[in-house]
Amino acid sequence: MKIKQFILVTLFCVLTLFILLLYWSVNSTDKIYTKSVIYNIDNVETTNFRNYDSIELMPSDLYKADEIKKIFQGEQYRAAWSAKVKVPIVFLDTLKGGMTILKEGGGMQTHSLKLKGADGITYTLRSVNKDAEALIPEFLKTLNLENVVVDGISAQHPFAAILVAELAEKANLLHTSPQMVFVPKQKELEKYNDAYGNRLYLLEYETESDINYTKYDNIIKIVETEDLQEMKLTLKDSLKIDVPTLIRSRLFDMLIGDWDRHTKQWGWAIKKTDSVYSAIPIAGDRDNAFFNLEGVIPSILSHKDVVKELRPFNEDIDYIEGYIYPFDRYFLLNTPLDNFLQEAEALQMLLTDDAIDQSLHVWPKTIQDLDAETIVRKIKSRRNDVKTYAAKFHSIIQQQGKVTEPLKGSEDITLPEDLLSCFECYQ
Repeated sequence: MKIKQFILVTLFCVLTLFILLLYWSVNSTDKIYTKSVIYNIDNVETTNFRNYDSIELMPSDLYKADEIKKIFQGEQYRAAWSAKVKVPIVFLDTLKGGMTILKEGGGMQTHSLKLKGADGITYTLRSVNKDAEALIPEFLKTLNLENVVVDGISAQHPFAAILVAELAEKANLLHTSPQMVFVPKQKELEKYNDAYGNRLYLLEYETESDINYTKYDNIIKIVETEDLQEMKLTLKDSLKIDVPTLIRSRLFDMLIGDWDRHTKQWGWAIKKTDSVYSAIPIAGDRDNAFFNLEGVIPSILSHKDVVKELRPFNEDIDYIEGYIYPFDRYFLLNTPLDNFLQEAEALQMLLTDDAIDQSLHVWPKTIQDLDAETIVRKIKSRRNDVKTYAAKFHSIIQQQGKVTEPLKGSEDITLPEDLLSCFECYQ
């Protein structure tokens, strides 16, 4: 009886200590969102930014942590978020010949503006600093544990998308060419000036455009997946996706640890040759590439039986199921294994050690010094095993079979059953 009491008391003490340390770790700040910290400007509200071509800043001071916080919530990429970097300043009236704001956009944590340039191409400004408010469940607010979600954004690398685009170029994959810019307040922002001015953004192509911005000829337009499905209704068998490139794209996602690849993260460049149409995939939104999960809480959340899609960027992939979406089954069901293995070999040939190392030139030296060695080591390790991942990827897709519900973003489209479940099934 005394032993049982001792065990219960010990467990109670451990649980109490855990809760106390947890609350210690989340109480470093009560902020949900902050803008970047500016270094070389005395007053951002009165400064004439047209006298400057660049600015020194810290992406965010929201993720600073003491040792207890690092134990519970991980080291993540706190140093990169706190690093001093120099970025160019842009104005909408001169950017790309002049930009017109089309509409406000954004997902659960990203604020964005959709723009059209004088060249007719559609662009987007995507906020580097994330707003976690919409992601916080009510029970965490009740428990005053909002910072568990807010701080989780420190697992995202603020410069990830820039490196991913360079790696994608080496892998012969289309991308949205993101670049980091600072957008000061300006009259061209119109009603969005207060909310969107004096902020750090990624400027990149949209995954839909009436004008071809890719390296391919004969691209008639760039569309999102729901528009691709509607095109399939009309074009039927004359419209096919570029299966090899899609497989290579999805294996590439696994190499860079980008686990957030649902349907709305993709665009398609439609290439017309005579009467045949080919849809070439374009990946967008690279916020979660190199997703670095450390610490007690992130390790619990990323367990395959808790949040299976939340995959940490380690040297190997221990749970590939977390990377697979209905999107994969919809477009790649019944594709032979040889196609997967061929694209895995292609990635190994394209992403050599030298190619990966050379890609780092797109990062500021400050960021290279902080994170390049670790990230490069993990990419190379995953590349070496990519044929194994390709075989597992193929096997799981075939096992799971056709999708039975509309893809994300396609819920409002009326599709015949065979097109609802499988793109190539509709003839």
